[in-house]
Amino acid sequence: MNPQSNAMPEAPLDSQVPAPAVISATRRMYWSVRRELWESRSIYIAPLAVAALILVGFLISTVHLPDKMRGALALNPMQQHELIQQPYNFAALLIMGTTFIVAVFYCLDALYGERRDRSILFWKSLPVSDLTTVLSKASIPLVILPLVTFAITVVTQWIMLLLSTAVLLGSGVSVAPLWSHLPLWHMSLMLLYHLLAIHGLWYAPIFGWLLLVSGWAPRAPFLWAGLPLLAIGVVEKIAFNTAHFAAMLGNRIGGGSGGAASTAGSMSMDSLTQLAPVQFLISPGLWIGLAITAAFLAAAVRLRRYREPI
Repeated sequence: MNPQSNAMPEAPLDSQVPAPAVISATRRMYWSVRRELWESRSIYIAPLAVAALILVGFLISTVHLPDKMRGALALNPMQQHELIQQPYNFAALLIMGTTFIVAVFYCLDALYGERRDRSILFWKSLPVSDLTTVLSKASIPLVILPLVTFAITVVTQWIMLLLSTAVLLGSGVSVAPLWSHLPLWHMSLMLLYHLLAIHGLWYAPIFGWLLLVSGWAPRAPFLWAGLPLLAIGVVEKIAFNTAHFAAMLGNRIGGGSGGAASTAGSMSMDSLTQLAPVQFLISPGLWIGLAITAAFLAAAVRLRRYREPI
């Protein structure tokens, strides 16, 4: 009997190597966004700090709240409405302004920072495409920051309302005017619409431009983001004595010049009748801006693919 005939053939070495796990595009995007949140804690720390500052100031101001409410009862309903809502709208504006500034500085550093500290060499070694990386960075100002702003603002306003209620009840003042003039559910809906429509969609070309500059700038991305826009405006004014480019930038930064865009940016967050999402979604300015944003992001993807560390 031939002993070799009973020997089992050895399995090829390649067959013993396990196949690499396939990671879906959705999961890669999810972890890329998580990475941005880990690395850029100012995304939520800055608005939280501002919200805490607002609450401290509001708590101090409640010392005069009972007298203020007694004085408000002598005013007409419209004046009462404006007086009671004033600190709540101010809190929303302050938090939104903070997160807009955070978004601007985040975009300017998003692609520039990884080239400056040469960490781009490590991130490119991972199985994550340049498209996924750029889109994950773009999702921060377009999606994550508006949602963070909404959550922090709503919680802050409810804490302010509860503090006011406790102070008024302790002073023997009726809280009925306070609650009747503060429809926080309606105000929250208007706030969410404003954040998604204006900060998420209308401002998209601004954030796309900043990301493009971040991926290209050899130094000082803030200057490279502003100087070309200033140069275009100056050349237009000198050559044609017009200011169409400056007006277009002002219209974009100001939230639109009519229709749903101006409604969303008016900060009158107390009436659901002001919502006009259909009018906003069919406005040419919105879709032109989104097309420009797509071009900026596509250019940023290409730059990240071939741009070397600084």
